[in-house]
Amino acid sequence: MKIDLTETNSSKINASLVQARRDIGTPAIGMVLTLVIVTDEENAYDALKSANDASREHPSRIVVVIKRVSRSPRSRRDARLDAEVRVGTDSGTGETVVLRLHGELVDHAQSVVLPLLLPDAPVVVWWPEGAPQDLAGDPLGSLGQRRITDTYSAEDPIEALGSRATAYAPGDTDLSWTRITPWRSMLAAALDQQVHSVSSATVEGEDDNPSCELLAMWLADRLQVPVKRTSSAGPGLTAVRLETKDGEIVLDRADGALATLCMPGQPDRAVALKRRDTAELLAEELRRLDPDNTYEASLKFGVARLASASEPTPPKPAPAKAEPPAKAAPAKSEAPAEAPASKPAPAKAPAKKTAAK
Repeated sequence: MKIDLTETNSSKINASLVQARRDIGTPAIGMVLTLVIVTDEENAYDALKSANDASREHPSRIVVVIKRVSRSPRSRRDARLDAEVRVGTDSGTGETVVLRLHGELVDHAQSVVLPLLLPDAPVVVWWPEGAPQDLAGDPLGSLGQRRITDTYSAEDPIEALGSRATAYAPGDTDLSWTRITPWRSMLAAALDQQVHSVSSATVEGEDDNPSCELLAMWLADRLQVPVKRTSSAGPGLTAVRLETKDGEIVLDRADGALATLCMPGQPDRAVALKRRDTAELLAEELRRLDPDNTYEASLKFGVARLASASEPTPPKPAPAKAEPPAKAAPAKSEAPAEAPASKPAPAKAPAKKTAAK
């Protein structure tokens, strides 16, 4: 069932929700949370479809906030709220309210969303694209216990990781982090079977892929070893190599679906590492409502620190040996030295007189 409301308010929307539940014969509310999606017209369809698929595991009231761009000064001054209420088969297993905000109401979206939240139920806010820099400080983000974003959709994903680390608050999370959950589980299980510690690691993946950077930072933070980040053709994350005393532990996924785990002294094994869609990632994040301390530690490790740690330290140049000073040649006098005077020859003895007296 769909109900369109033009130039409405939160009170009329709540009344329409109650009436719609009565019309389809389900007056009770069986939902466990409120999911607030902040998006635009371009991404609203895909985001709502993923949220409806995730609601089969987590029945929820989905509130979609679409901020319409007003082009003329008169339109920007006028505040108007249009809504669409969906209940039953048109809304998965929960309820959906699509809000379109016009004019000055765009800057006060929290005042429209607040009356539509389920009482005594947790609130999760999700930005499929265009998330603010400070999630917890955003008016809509302050309503949620959990705040989900996706740095993969940012124009500069690596720079977005730095912004998330700077403005992190307990409850923030990232679907780029959720994508590497199977990789982290597989690598942790492989390391449990090894006696020797890891000396270095290498993470291979696409350029500007935040999931690769987060996995590398997680390894560097947990293992306290240098981690090298290398590029590959993809798709996504392709391989992780851990160097140990006995040899390399390699988890290689070349096709985005099936990976091969190679461990020293053991036969190679094929493991399933399929790339998951947004609905599966969102359903995983909705399973927990407490802060993710592991994500916080990995995020705050920092991309810059990861890059500096992976670069080999150049050897210090050996100090130059001082050459012994050359012996000075005896200075030649300008004038030749005078030859020593020869000793005078001894005078001949006078001849003896032979005449006898």
